[in-house]
Amino acid sequence: MTQTHIILIGAPVDCGKRRRGCLMGPDAYRTAGIAEAITALGHKVSDLGNLAPEAVTVDPPKNPLVHALAENVGWTRTLSAAAQNAAKDGMPIFLGGDHALSLGSVAGMAAHAKDMGRPLFVLWLDAHSDFHTPDTTDSGNLHGTPVGYVTGRPGFEAFPPLPAVVPVENVGMIGLRSVDAAEREALEAGDATLVDMRTIDEVGIRKPLADFLAFVEAANGMLHVSLDVDFLDPSVAPAVGTTVPGGATVREGHLVMEMLCDSGLLTSLDLVELNPFLDDRGKTANLMVDLTASLLGRRIFDRPTRSHT
Repeated sequence: MTQTHIILIGAPVDCGKRRRGCLMGPDAYRTAGIAEAITALGHKVSDLGNLAPEAVTVDPPKNPLVHALAENVGWTRTLSAAAQNAAKDGMPIFLGGDHALSLGSVAGMAAHAKDMGRPLFVLWLDAHSDFHTPDTTDSGNLHGTPVGYVTGRPGFEAFPPLPAVVPVENVGMIGLRSVDAAEREALEAGDATLVDMRTIDEVGIRKPLADFLAFVEAANGMLHVSLDVDFLDPSVAPAVGTTVPGGATVREGHLVMEMLCDSGLLTSLDLVELNPFLDDRGKTANLMVDLTASLLGRRIFDRPTRSHT
């Protein structure tokens, strides 16, 4: 991978769900050495620190189950602006924070792609499709709505109008194994690339990802990757409040990152749903940093030897 200016943006979003702890995620990544790992690969790193949500007032949600609507809207405004500004100077990496941060990060990157005259594609590495709207969610947790928002589904009147919608066919979801009925019905009406764990069990992870990347390249697209901790199996990545057994292995995770690096298509990244309160001595944070290093050019032969003491 060519040398790149990587811009770290702390997004301690902890309002997209009710289980607290993701606000500690950005600093856990820093403690695990994310800046040092990226710098060691020859990239320039700037850390903008942790941002805060814009203070907003919104009307009460139609769905009484919806949690922390105003705070989520405030974060969306903040992170959309941050994405657009950072993308002018380098590759933004959003250190989360729960997955509600992607309402803002993806919206901002879509606006940037529009300014560049190119389409944005989104690779969603997650156990969940996050295709709900504030009207359809039965949990009230808005970390399950980012893809619904950025693809222009109705029900997001409280949120900023999208300067650029991401077409559903520009979304690839890999690692799915927990999709609500309402989301499944809506997704089946569109043309998103949907790769569940059964598909991965049957054909492997390489081919579906390679096909999606070829689709992005053919369109001269920019690629935003959103990596949720629960994409990985909880046996290797326990620090997440939405564990779903049967996820990707460590080696599958690294293969995805290595293929993304080889593609040269990546323009921005989310690292989301890390809850250090649930971690085992930094196990998950360290793995996510290792995956980020693979994404940014670390080769198998370059992997450091870890002490067993």
